[in-house]
Amino acid sequence: MSAVSKVVRYVARDLVRSRWLLAYAGFFVAATTLLLRFSDTPEKAMLSVSHVVLFVVPLANVVFGAMYLYGAREFVELLLAQPVRRGALYAGLVLGLAGPVAGASVLGLLLPLVLMGAGSAVAGTALLVAGIAAALGAVFTVLAAVIAFAIEDRARGLAAALGAWLVLAVAYDAAVLMAAAQFADYPLERPMLAAMLANPIDLSRLLLLVRLDGAALLGYTGAVFQRFFGGAGALAAAGAIALWIAVPAWAGARLFQRKDF
Repeated sequence: MSAVSKVVRYVARDLVRSRWLLAYAGFFVAATTLLLRFSDTPEKAMLSVSHVVLFVVPLANVVFGAMYLYGAREFVELLLAQPVRRGALYAGLVLGLAGPVAGASVLGLLLPLVLMGAGSAVAGTALLVAGIAAALGAVFTVLAAVIAFAIEDRARGLAAALGAWLVLAVAYDAAVLMAAAQFADYPLERPMLAAMLANPIDLSRLLLLVRLDGAALLGYTGAVFQRFFGGAGALAAAGAIALWIAVPAWAGARLFQRKDF
């Protein structure tokens, strides 16, 4: 068994025993069940569930990921004293952290649909929402790794993690909309496209347009993105989200390799 798989198994077992992970999965089970029960149709329920995913998944993953990595410093130092490559240790930490958390959100989203017999009409939408939850979880887990390995102080790191979520999930679209209104007399399509690519949550909204009510989820930057790429917008958004996983993962690996534990 490789060093990566051993670290992944250890971290995954540690997380599976965590009450936080059970509470996280339970939250999605409860939210999905209540929305299915009190919405007029399963389609409307999935629209509401998607709002919950876009808001809660980034927050939970970036904050919990940073907390876990700060708390794992002694474990990391112990393994670095063994003949374990830093690259393998980093990969094991990130994969072991991202996998169970993504699995908890996916299980919490899909289990109520199966138990309540929501039907095949929303199966594709439900799988899309679950896939986006897993992808957003991966994005914000690697962002948490970048923060944890770049900032030594735990309190400052957790504040940075919370600030990153506030900017991307809450303040970003409002700032872009204000800038668009302020500079409405100028050609803004390309700057707005760059703004869309700079926010993984907005990219996830665009992917949800494939199945859900576009007017409710699109937002200003998403409208520009869809108009620019046309029918290939979903494919372009998926590729951009993949980059949002790969680039911070690479940056976190560089920081981990250079960090003096």
